Amino acid sequence: MNFRACLSFGLALIVVSMSADAGTWGFGGKTMSWKEEVLLHDGQIIVVERFYNLGSYPTLDSRERAALDQTVTFSLPGTKKAIVWTTDFRDAEPVPNSLNLLLLDVVKGVPYIATYPAGCIAYNKWKRPNPPYILFKYEGGEWKRISLAEFPAELTKNNVIVGRPPSNLLKPTYKVPDVQDRNHYLQPEHKTILRAPLAQERCPQYSSGPMAPIPISPRNETQTKP
Repeated sequence: MNFRACLSFGLALIVVSMSADAGTWGFGGKTMSWKEEVLLHDGQIIVVERFYNLGSYPTLDSRERAALDQTVTFSLPGTKKAIVWTTDFRDAEPVPNSLNLLLLDVVKGVPYIATYPAGCIAYNKWKRPNPPYILFKYEGGEWKRISLAEFPAELTKNNVIVGRPPSNLLKPTYKVPDVQDRNHYLQPEHKTILRAPLAQERCPQYSSGPMAPIPISPRNETQTKP
């Protein structure tokens, strides 16, 4: 093979490699995304698109990049209008943020979301809710925070993947059984929407300090750094 042929072959390999990795790099670092089926309380299933912007590795021995922000996109049953919910995970930001999605459902045509603060810094930013939920209702084209008393009683169980799967095990689509399997390790208050306060809160009270870990027990899976 002459030099020109070798050069052409090498460029072709680069193009193929870039194409295979398309969509994994975004502004600020790497990204990850997937689709998942969400089982609604009335038995209907909608498909939700999940997207994360990722930053650097938090520590030298970290297996996963830090999440910078998350976007969730879905449509109401029988419609094509996209509804978007986003959250930022930068603890240095003074505004309340860093929420993990627990539940997404629709009652009488109105979308509702249940989340919880992803770590103790976020928990303190949100004024230490107990039960530990931040709840939203989609109304007038925007997400509005609501109280637990306003959250529909029929919405009781977690129905989305909490957090994000390990990057090396990420699948393009998760069916309802996959979602349930990924969440089997959750703490009780993240499996079911509690209506009474926890007897003991998990986070100490402080106004500032080192980043606290997200309060989810790790899953026993073999991981390699992407």
